[in-house]
Amino acid sequence: MKYRNVCPKCGGTDILRIKGKAGAYGSGNNIQTGWTNFSAVLVHRYVCCGCGYSEEWIDKEDIPTLKERFR
Repeated sequence: MKYRNVCPKCGGTDILRIKGKAGAYGSGNNIQTGWTNFSAVLVHRYVCCGCGYSEEWIDKEDIPTLKERFR
């Protein structure tokens, strides 16, 4: 869905991108990698409005941060 804007389940093309965010006390759609919100890696959601299927994606430039923290 991220690249083609087509749902892999129903073939729908009405796709929403919901940006990840980091809120107070770790709230929001993110992965905490440190003690502050500045260290959070955002997780973006793609949702099909036709069937409700969703996927979560992390930006490629954030993957090294996750590897360093969780490996």
